[in-house]
Amino acid sequence: MTDIPLHPRPRLTRQRWVDLCGTWDFAHDDENIGLDARWFEKSDAFTRQIQVPYPPESELSGINDKGFHPVVWYRREFSTMPADSERLLLHFGAVDYAAKVWVNGQLVATHEGGHSPFTADITGALAQDTVQTVVVRAEDQPHDGTMRAASRTGRRPRTYLVRSHHRHLAAGLLEPVPTTHLTTFHLTPDIVRNSVTVDARLSRSHFGWLSVTLRKGDELLAVQQVHVAKETIETTIAIPRARNGQQRGDLYWSPENPNLITVSVALLSEAGEPIDTVESYFGLRSAGIGNGRFLLNDRPYFVRSVLEQGFWPQSHLAAPSADALRQEVELIKALGFNACRIHQKVEDPRFLYWADHLGLLVWGEMANAYEFSPAAVDRFTREWLSVVERDRSNPCIVTWVPINESWGVEDIANRPAQQAYATALYNLTKAIDPTRPVISNEGWEHTFSDIIGIHDYTQHGSQLTDRFGSAEAIAATLDGMKSNRKRGRLVEDDRDQPVMLTEFGGISYHPAAGQNWMGYATVGSDEEYLGILRDLFAAIYKSPELAGFCYTQITDTQQEKNGLYDENRQPKLPVAAMRDIIWQPSQSVPTEFLDIARRKAIQLSQGEV
Repeated sequence: MTDIPLHPRPRLTRQRWVDLCGTWDFAHDDENIGLDARWFEKSDAFTRQIQVPYPPESELSGINDKGFHPVVWYRREFSTMPADSERLLLHFGAVDYAAKVWVNGQLVATHEGGHSPFTADITGALAQDTVQTVVVRAEDQPHDGTMRAASRTGRRPRTYLVRSHHRHLAAGLLEPVPTTHLTTFHLTPDIVRNSVTVDARLSRSHFGWLSVTLRKGDELLAVQQVHVAKETIETTIAIPRARNGQQRGDLYWSPENPNLITVSVALLSEAGEPIDTVESYFGLRSAGIGNGRFLLNDRPYFVRSVLEQGFWPQSHLAAPSADALRQEVELIKALGFNACRIHQKVEDPRFLYWADHLGLLVWGEMANAYEFSPAAVDRFTREWLSVVERDRSNPCIVTWVPINESWGVEDIANRPAQQAYATALYNLTKAIDPTRPVISNEGWEHTFSDIIGIHDYTQHGSQLTDRFGSAEAIAATLDGMKSNRKRGRLVEDDRDQPVMLTEFGGISYHPAAGQNWMGYATVGSDEEYLGILRDLFAAIYKSPELAGFCYTQITDTQQEKNGLYDENRQPKLPVAAMRDIIWQPSQSVPTEFLDIARRKAIQLSQGEV
């Protein structure tokens, strides 16, 4: 591992940045008096200290207070200053839920959305010859159903940040930039045309040049320079070597071969002098559907996925360290999964970085509201589109999931407005990113979806065969009524979409007496546990019609004691035994990856990971 910390926004980096994670002054504001009392100008209101980015409910935050505190404040000082020709940007990965930000008493930003990032240019608020002060007010009303996140860990959780974002302040950083600089930079690969499209935006109109260099390792793939005459830039760069079909194997990205192409970008003046430089990367790959199958790089690809809630007992939804995010990807791959479905959260960009680099497909999901109303539609839509915009250049993400199990649209089967909303989210997502499948309502009651995901927690393989073992069985399952009185699909949309069993399993060891827990079945021994797993997975692999699966789930999450690992990432069964069930020989995996998985299993069994 390198000693250089991973950038909080690793897909778009500059050399100079200052991490604002660490110790901040902290205060609860239960009476909501801080604004009138002008806490943004004072220091004596902040009587405690907190470790950011950990949520105040967590142990690692140093607060560890699980009560209801709808309004909290953060404060810290910094000394970073821009040069005369620079601006200073203040980035936040997320502030849950509604944020106000002051620098030296001046309001520099307001933002809504507990999962989406935002940036403020704070140059005009900086003071000369003194330390600078940043203050953040975060408000998250626990009973407002338009901003709350539903969860399988409790629809009305006692600790109000459970499953919302589980943190108030995430991944803050300071970044000095030139006055004219790149604000967004996206890369969209095209394996048909053997090219990548660059979509960028500048802080202001500029007359000059944009130079983009593509490399794979030390090999130069392409260099392109285009003239810039406004704030937005779009250009397509051909990758000549990708035209040779025999050489595509070491260029295309997949879980088995996570090839990445590095990108160096320079914004130049008319005279060719560098103004701004950034580093990025992308994967040359495609994701789509066809003939009832999920397609990766235009070829059928069987999805072996696991539900990932990303919860740690000491730090909740904020990972305890940057290394823990890499280890999470490694744990998933060690069991033979090639994908994960992020569940009811927007994942840390550093997790996506490791999924990109180590090779793991990701389904990007959003935490859902409790209720359906114009306010909920407005809030959710704005935040979801911001999330898609943030992550649409990560090659690991291959599917978008805005809604899960009709959460926030509980009456979608009978209310046209809710059906229109789910379909609108599908289409809006496609408008921003037409390159990936989108699921309107994961689990059941689909309107328009590119993949039909169905949730089924039977513990009997024979029942899975009855429901998914043939095309006729699947058609009857989708059009019939489930035991929870939910239909699989609500509208006629027959594009021969792939059908996947996107939640199943959920097996728990029998809990201790009096323990708060949730599971879909309990077992009392390793043999019984392995027997049920073997039966369920055998039924899935026996079906010629299923295009993939998602097992529930990778780790225990609070009272959900149904993970393959416990919440401390210790396997409940021998890793090799689980992998032999999850990964089937009919699903080809390169020998070198199997060797990696075997080594990882040995490390896990010896407690080295």
